[in-house]
Amino acid sequence: MVHGILEVVLVDAKGLKSTDFLAGKVDPYVVIQYRGQERKSSVAREQGSNPSWNETFTFRAQYPGADTQHKITLRIMDKDTFTADDFLGESIINVTDVITLGAEKGKMVLPPQKHSVVLADRTYFGEIRVGFTFTAKEDTARGESFGGWSHSSR
Repeated sequence: MVHGILEVVLVDAKGLKSTDFLAGKVDPYVVIQYRGQERKSSVAREQGSNPSWNETFTFRAQYPGADTQHKITLRIMDKDTFTADDFLGESIINVTDVITLGAEKGKMVLPPQKHSVVLADRTYFGEIRVGFTFTAKEDTARGESFGGWSHSSR
């Protein structure tokens, strides 16, 4: 089994649906989920339907995993002050090939590409640009692991 780090580079989005009819521009942020791990981008204040983040997030990954599908879910939300945040759309991206090739070669980079944003009613509205890198890590510790401590058999 190969362990490693999956980097997600969140670049920007274009043509997102506006949900703030009276308040003006939306303040989008992205919740990124991968296999029980979750990260949250900064809020792109007053950037409306075309926000830019240019942020990198890291996730622990292993290959092969519990199942064969490695998917990243990007949920785009509108930050609201006095009400619950609004859902602007999501994009689910399969990164199995990035992780598989990274496990084989030691590192795999997929430069930022555009992915469609899907609304709650399953229609497409806008796009998000994201890149991925998987870097395999050598398992240097031999023996058992106890809560972050490693017991060596040497």
